[in-house]
Amino acid sequence: MKVGVIGTGYVGLVLGAGLAESGNHVVCGDIDARKIDLLNSGGIPIYEPGLDDVVLRNRDKGRLSFTTDIPALVREATVIFIAVGTPPQEDGSADLQHVLACASTIASSMDGYRLVVVKSTVPVGTCDRVRACLAKATDHPFDVASNPEFLKEGDAVHDMMKPDRIVCGTDSDRAVDLLSEVYGTFVRTGNPILFMDVRSSEMTKYASNAMLATRISFMNEIAGLCDRIGADVDRVRAGMGADPRIGSKFLFAGVGYGGSCFPKDVKALVATGHEQGLSMRVLEAVEAVNADQKRLLVSRLVGLLGEDLTGVTCAIWGLAFKPNTDDMREAPAVEIIRGLLARGARIRAYDPIAIDNTREILGETSGVEFVDDQYAAVDGADALLLVTEWGEFRQPDFDVVKARMRGSIILDGRNIWTPSRMREAGFTYLGVGRP
Repeated sequence: MKVGVIGTGYVGLVLGAGLAESGNHVVCGDIDARKIDLLNSGGIPIYEPGLDDVVLRNRDKGRLSFTTDIPALVREATVIFIAVGTPPQEDGSADLQHVLACASTIASSMDGYRLVVVKSTVPVGTCDRVRACLAKATDHPFDVASNPEFLKEGDAVHDMMKPDRIVCGTDSDRAVDLLSEVYGTFVRTGNPILFMDVRSSEMTKYASNAMLATRISFMNEIAGLCDRIGADVDRVRAGMGADPRIGSKFLFAGVGYGGSCFPKDVKALVATGHEQGLSMRVLEAVEAVNADQKRLLVSRLVGLLGEDLTGVTCAIWGLAFKPNTDDMREAPAVEIIRGLLARGARIRAYDPIAIDNTREILGETSGVEFVDDQYAAVDGADALLLVTEWGEFRQPDFDVVKARMRGSIILDGRNIWTPSRMREAGFTYLGVGRP
């Protein structure tokens, strides 16, 4: 099948590459000429494990191409996915200008029937707006469907090729047939394509991410109570997770969630509730807990060394919001670094992938040094703060760490190290929700 994908960010590029891998002929379009030039020259604009191999293989086989000519993409494809960004506005609601601009371009360029599939994360009712935009500008037949994505950054290729479920919202039998054909090879092992009405499909995306964010904030709040009463949140998590009604996923205490999905989607769902006259009290609390959690390591260090951290050098291990990605959107590390700098500390930071993106966010900030080795980060440091649980941080040589540090404070923001071992090694160790 001939498929078009508008947008070559995390969602669009993984989607396009995955659909090409299953035999479709896919054209990915973007108005960012630099990004398209990079893709056409064999580069990848994002870091996602395994994605470069899939993109290059399908480009070389002629199944995947890239263009800035969106009208030509529309004329070539039967099914067109909209996969552009929907960043939060000041009130938390999703900015739909890029989605609606795509709809306008599609309407003015189509020369026959098209199935327009909204892949971007959008508020309930957006597909109705896309449909109205198309109907206003074209006499050609079309259908509009919702198809939210559920990709995990760092494991997006696997999620694309072996999804646990595919959610599609449409009221058209023709759209059902086309989407079944597009996704048929991805669900041969029995995982379902769930067809439903459009608004339920749009809501499913937000509800799913909001639930995962809620589990994280709930566990972080439990961890705060564990700190006060001397319980161990890791043992509490194991006891809870063994209940099949609860399960063990997304129950890890830490320094809060970040990324492109959870913060934005929780805010958008809260904003949608307010538009409908509803106070989303649980999700408002989820946001508040997460904001506090991002400040936890700074407050811990202040508790040990005092409010004035002038002359204190802090090593930061991990900058990306999670391992196996270079995504710094809403990353807790940014708030931690800014909080330390505001109190006079100096920062020496290391991340395997995300240093360049962190530089872009922080700019030419004095007091921050980026290094290319985890042990170089701890040279002369008074405290080591573990922020992102990259695999290479799980079993470091703590004898080397101890020898190269000036101080002995370790703040484990992801609970990846054993407290007793840290204390036996002579460190002042604090985890999250651990006695």
